[in-house]
Amino acid sequence: MKPVQWGVLSTAKIGLQKVIPAMQKADSCRIAAIASRSVSTAQAAADALSISKAYGSYEDLLADPEIEAVYNPLPNHLHVPLSIAAIEAGKHVLCEKPIAINASEAAKLIGARDKAGVLVQEAFMVRFHPQWLRARELVRSGKIGHLRSIHGLFSYNNRDPRNIRNQAEIGGGGLYDIGCYPITGARFLFEQEPTRVVGLIERDPAWGIDRLTSAMLDFPGGHATFSCATQITPYQRMQIFGTAGRIEIEIPFNAPPDRPCRIFLDDGSQLGNAGVRVEEFAVSDQYTIQGDVFSRAIRLGESLEFPLENAVQGMRIIDAVFRSAETGQWEAP
Repeated sequence: MKPVQWGVLSTAKIGLQKVIPAMQKADSCRIAAIASRSVSTAQAAADALSISKAYGSYEDLLADPEIEAVYNPLPNHLHVPLSIAAIEAGKHVLCEKPIAINASEAAKLIGARDKAGVLVQEAFMVRFHPQWLRARELVRSGKIGHLRSIHGLFSYNNRDPRNIRNQAEIGGGGLYDIGCYPITGARFLFEQEPTRVVGLIERDPAWGIDRLTSAMLDFPGGHATFSCATQITPYQRMQIFGTAGRIEIEIPFNAPPDRPCRIFLDDGSQLGNAGVRVEEFAVSDQYTIQGDVFSRAIRLGESLEFPLENAVQGMRIIDAVFRSAETGQWEAP
């Protein structure tokens, strides 16, 4: 299969350090160009990552007829406008999460996608990692009985005011940055959408971003709860409870690409983890897999398991958590 020719919008850290090196390992992907607001910055990144073309503007990259698909890791407030620009240029788009600042903004992508006839997907790489696929397989098979409750936590400690995650006006804050992951994980495992949500938010008094957010999602089949925080000790874990067992994903979101990952399957027979069985997964890079799956869908004309509509629904849930924190009531997505 001929590799898809990719262009990258911006020299964002996640692209330079994680996504681009990972996608370069996929036979179906060729990172052919990178763009920044200055040609010198783009060229430095291109030289470091052996990318053949460097552009000093996003528009110049989008005008390149050889570029078939675009990866968009720009700050959150630029996800929709630059993704629409890429779509209108006839490019397929893999856009970092969250795909938008709110659901109404995200919905604009649907019309643009349909008019251009391209593929657009939100870059939730966790949905492609073998540990998440195995967890879903175990739930589907009834290994833990009926899925009833999911609990997640994702946190880090970032007090740098210059960091985009701490700038409310461009879409910073914990819920956009990391709270979206346990929401996505719960939807992935329940394979349903929540009918209502309730949320609590504590904001940084200086920056206005949500630095501690907790929420409950009410699914037809059970409940999911999570907390995300940007100013506490770094940690992440997902606990998945059924009527006959429990699954724990040890490193659910930032799965390391250089060592095996583990999940724990607990039959509930004894407290203290005595009934736990460990499943270990061979070394893999979820960004490589994500890029490969998307590129193959482009080349083979396949449909996406998680189309753009899925991303819009995810934004509706995030919107509802924000509303609930203001109203103090349950809110429907």
